[in-house]
Amino acid sequence: VQLQAFGGGLVQTGGSLRLSCAASGTIENINVMGWYRRAPGKQRELVAVITSGGNTNYADSVKGRFTISRDNAKNTVYLQMNSLKPEDTAVYYCNADIRVRGWFRDTAYWGPGTLVTVSS
Repeated sequence: VQLQAFGGGLVQTGGSLRLSCAASGTIENINVMGWYRRAPGKQRELVAVITSGGNTNYADSVKGRFTISRDNAKNTVYLQMNSLKPEDTAVYYCNADIRVRGWFRDTAYWGPGTLVTVSS
């Protein structure tokens, strides 16, 4: 099983980016999927998560600006980021709790990270 993320890049303040992350492999099902980020000199923090049923949770700093969604048929999670600010600059990591086919419990998988840079 692996996660592959796409969509990072350089954007000006107030701009938008859309991240996507697709899981592949021998997947039975995926429970929670989410996005985390690590800004320079800071610890990794939760950005947003979404359950298989579509329930979401956001960090206070991104509420109203970011939207997380998922396509269960494609094992893919998205993060639409609007009204970007310089403080959103970070490496963004996708995460998924995956039940591998034939296993008895979920395992957390992480994508390699994609850099988002917001210029002032």
